[in-house]
Amino acid sequence: MKNRAFSENKKHLAFGMMRLPMKDGKIDNEQVCAMVDRFIESGFNYFDTAHGYHDGLSEIAVRECLTSRHDRSEYVLTDKLTDEYFKSEEDIRPLIDSQLEACGVEYFDFLLMHAQNAKNFEFFKQCRAYETAFALKAEGKVRHVGLSFHDKAVVLDKILTEYPQIEIVQIQLNYLDYDSVSVESRKVYEVCRKHGKPVLVMEPVRGGNLVNLPDAAQKVFYDLRTETETDYSNAGYALRFAADHDGIEMVLSGMSDMGQMEDNIKTFSCCDGDFEPLSDKERKAVRKVADVFASMGAIPCTQCRYCIEENHCPMEIKIPSMFSTYNSMLLFGKVNPWATYEKIVEEGSGKASSCIECGMCEAVCPQHLEIRDLLKKVAEKFE
Repeated sequence: MKNRAFSENKKHLAFGMMRLPMKDGKIDNEQVCAMVDRFIESGFNYFDTAHGYHDGLSEIAVRECLTSRHDRSEYVLTDKLTDEYFKSEEDIRPLIDSQLEACGVEYFDFLLMHAQNAKNFEFFKQCRAYETAFALKAEGKVRHVGLSFHDKAVVLDKILTEYPQIEIVQIQLNYLDYDSVSVESRKVYEVCRKHGKPVLVMEPVRGGNLVNLPDAAQKVFYDLRTETETDYSNAGYALRFAADHDGIEMVLSGMSDMGQMEDNIKTFSCCDGDFEPLSDKERKAVRKVADVFASMGAIPCTQCRYCIEENHCPMEIKIPSMFSTYNSMLLFGKVNPWATYEKIVEEGSGKASSCIECGMCEAVCPQHLEIRDLLKKVAEKFE
């Protein structure tokens, strides 16, 4: 459980710089700097970014808030090679050089082939992206090569069989998706173990969905806290579930404010300065909470925004916001979700019914959601 494949990584909590705090429409660098400092002074050192996060500004925030202010020995930095930003093998090296420059470093500790699935894996192979990454490692621009993954277990098995040089795999792992037929968290994790690959966990709290719980689910954790006399937060239970598996190298959390960071630091600063494994009672409670969600039929959207960024929706439908409004009504009985829906549309979004069913959103959805059909449900409810 507390095994470590890479000695440079400290503890098991990673700072995912995908959902940074915002102020006046921009990344709040002042708050990010404070969070970075707090993270490092608390004994953590793993940071994760990607070229497309925050519309290309996450890497800049890494330079301004982390790499220009801390010694290179104080942090481990992961970046990703994303298919949207290269068209051929010749494009890859200049892209990685630009990412290194944006982040203000001479090398990445980890470079991940980003969001691998059956379709873009073939594109990566065509462009010799893996081979280029391995060459960059040999040259010292990358310390370790891995991949982040969004597809079925059989696809990951194929990739790791073809490229056994891959050193680490980032997967979605949380108690809500563990036995999901679309995400296949458990099966994907088992493929990683089969190939002996350390695991990086993304979406452990499912884009925040496992923090604010419906009443029936919240009661399960209230009762658990009373019975066990513990004070873990909802996020704490979700993070510990993810960390409590063999071969887990890091659990990423996309922290958006200092409060979330303090809570996560507390969760991962318990037993021997790290996380406390789940007890049998806690595992049973987690399963009950997952059952509550499953019975309510919420849309399993993580708010990653892949479906609407980079012009993926020609009708400019704010898909994540609409799904969030739908779920708020379904799970929490929000007072007036119709007003929220109208506000989303008034701010320049197309209506859910504006969907022309082009399928561009579904092609990039990491959750493999049937977005076109789900937008019909939203339209039926709110229009």
